[in-house]
Amino acid sequence: MLKSQVKSGIRLYSRRAPQPTSAELTQILQRYALSPPRPLDLASLLSFGRPVTPTSVLSSVSYALAEIPRRLAMRVRSLEALPFIVGTNPYVANTLNAYRDSLQLLATYPAVSTLEENKRFTEQLEDLVQRHANDIPTMAKGFLESSKYMSPTQISNFLDGAIRNRISVRLIAEQHIAISHALETASIDGEVGNVGVVNMQCSPSQMIRMCESYVAELCAATLGVSPSIIIDGHPDATFAYVPVHLEYILTEILKNSFRATVEHHKSQRELPPVRITLSPSPKSGSTGGVHSNFFSIRIRDEGGGVSPTNMARIFSYAFTTAKSDTNHDEDGGGGPYAAQHVGGLANIGGGDTNLFSEITSKGLQTGLGTIAGLGYGLPMSRLYAKYFNGSLDLMSLEGWGSDVFLKLRCLDEAGDSAI
Repeated sequence: MLKSQVKSGIRLYSRRAPQPTSAELTQILQRYALSPPRPLDLASLLSFGRPVTPTSVLSSVSYALAEIPRRLAMRVRSLEALPFIVGTNPYVANTLNAYRDSLQLLATYPAVSTLEENKRFTEQLEDLVQRHANDIPTMAKGFLESSKYMSPTQISNFLDGAIRNRISVRLIAEQHIAISHALETASIDGEVGNVGVVNMQCSPSQMIRMCESYVAELCAATLGVSPSIIIDGHPDATFAYVPVHLEYILTEILKNSFRATVEHHKSQRELPPVRITLSPSPKSGSTGGVHSNFFSIRIRDEGGGVSPTNMARIFSYAFTTAKSDTNHDEDGGGGPYAAQHVGGLANIGGGDTNLFSEITSKGLQTGLGTIAGLGYGLPMSRLYAKYFNGSLDLMSLEGWGSDVFLKLRCLDEAGDSAI
């Protein structure tokens, strides 16, 4: 828990030196220092669910117990290596302690050899996943307060590594949880196309409409109106992907496009639509093309584009225009998407719920917590896109609008892909 005092309406947090590492944890860290994380073998991860059997579930739990502690150990060492003054920040210290506790639990967990033991382990793993739901916003708040002690490049490199590490940990954990539940409920037969957390028939069109519903409600709640979306290209196309990853990426991009469109055309009665073009990979032999294993999505808006001054910073952490132009307190305030912002930066570390809680609780299931107003949307979206060797690029035509080009790896033919 973060201890605080309230004085004249300002919340003050006391800094303390990080707790020293226990002897047991020191030995664990030394052991894993000699056994760094292996690249995540996507083919192996998917094989545990093809098909789901008692044997595959037990193989999955062995993989999880071997690989998750390696990645947690890397995060603990990385956090411990931060400058001392940064480590005394209560948000950073809180994150470090959470990683230490989880590492110690999993690194000392006994081998799982039966389905009954796996059931108990899966319950604890689910609890750990939930316990770490707000790691990113908590750590983001810490770096925001400690930004003067590290350069932007140092912060960016640290966060890139931390977030990529987090993606892999959650992917391994949630894949095991999903196939364990599938075996227990025999639901694999009723969920054709699902291999754990990977949907082999993920529909970008359906995902866009789902995200549109959330973003349109959020946009209308704060800006009074929202544009529509037109989907063209191949709206019926599907590909194999992790739906929650695509959901996060699409939501962040649409939030930017909707906001820019409304603000650029606020004097007009009708708003131009956001146009999204879907383009699946050409099938080998069908038109002479080669199956490129990628699905491409273009999101085009007429929101006025991005100014040259901001173009160089749009993928930088903590660069955001979501705060109020008139409120300069560190927790931001109103401004565009204030409905989501009040549940994000201003509410980290606890706090009362608000009338927008229903809105902010919808949609995203990536376990990132609420990061609105932190300026993490685009850089994290690009990290998610690049995680499976995809890409996210933005082209701006100042005075007219922006095009976002999203290229995502089809996971059905991952082969020996190592992440």
